[in-house]
Amino acid sequence: MQTITKRDLVVKISNETGMTQQQVFDVIQKTLDTVITSLATGDEVVLRNFGSFQVRKTKQKIGRNPNRPGTDVVIPPRAVVKFKPGKEMKEKVAKLLPELREGDA
Repeated sequence: MQTITKRDLVVKISNETGMTQQQVFDVIQKTLDTVITSLATGDEVVLRNFGSFQVRKTKQKIGRNPNRPGTDVVIPPRAVVKFKPGKEMKEKVAKLLPELREGDA
């Protein structure tokens, strides 16, 4: 498996649509900026068949410092972004499992 970067997406979409790479970059960047802004205000972002992004608040908890196992460390409450994949994404990703098992054997 490989890592796909924003640049890779821009080039691929530009080649498939005929839009300039700058136009595609601007659309992708504006989309990401809008998602971030929406999440930062506590809104949920739902992209049908892709998934949803939600802000969840974690509770304060006690952790352990691996370098000092006897010392407790307080982990403060915080807001984190959770992603829940949509139906179409789940189905397509689930098809990878048999290939991964064959590759591991």
